[in-house]
Amino acid sequence: MSDIIGSDRDPSGGDPPKQDEPKSTRLVMILALAGLISGIGIVGIFEVTLETITANKARELRAAVFKVLPGVTQMQQLAQENNQLIPVQEDEASDNTIYGGYDEEQNFVGYAIPGEGPGFQDTIKLLYGYLPDSKKVVGMEVLESRETPGLGDKIYKDLVFVGAFADLPIEPIIEVVKKGRKVSDNQVDAITGATISSRAVVSIINESNSSWLENLPAVGSEPVMQISTDNNSEGENATTRQ
Repeated sequence: MSDIIGSDRDPSGGDPPKQDEPKSTRLVMILALAGLISGIGIVGIFEVTLETITANKARELRAAVFKVLPGVTQMQQLAQENNQLIPVQEDEASDNTIYGGYDEEQNFVGYAIPGEGPGFQDTIKLLYGYLPDSKKVVGMEVLESRETPGLGDKIYKDLVFVGAFADLPIEPIIEVVKKGRKVSDNQVDAITGATISSRAVVSIINESNSSWLENLPAVGSEPVMQISTDNNSEGENATTRQ
């Protein structure tokens, strides 16, 4: 009774036979094939959804224009070319593009200016309304943000902070102060616990102003409304950022 039941030892007393191990080349090929299939799948999904994603972003941007420019019912895209601000089609958008807002009679109201810059977590993209005759920011909408939930995301969830950009003088520059210490109309109270994100929003607007304002036409010489399509009317832009 000295034999152990279930032993793998060879009856002849030698070691048990070794199992063949898969060759490293075969493993590499399997992993490479799996990676290739996954990559093709990801690219395919991206290609299929790209048109929808692009259309949704364009719709949200148009909605934001009407939101940051109160009283605007029509808009057109404007680009800086040869020291002039001229209307361009939507598919001609570039880094030197802003948006002109007009009322029902096609009278110029103001500009919607995009801007972006580093936040606490990642890049913040926003759009703000600017009235050149009064030199004021009259609205701000965050388009993209990955700031910390519950803290940094208050730059678009905190209605008091967002509302501070509804009638905000830009001269000499917009400033951020600790909450409760605002003493001037060009100052914005920082969000408690999200000071960096608050400063990021103001910094983006100040930097965009420094890039754009000196290149805008003189007051009263703004581009007239030339592009008139359904996509440029307020009725097509009911959706907005939640």
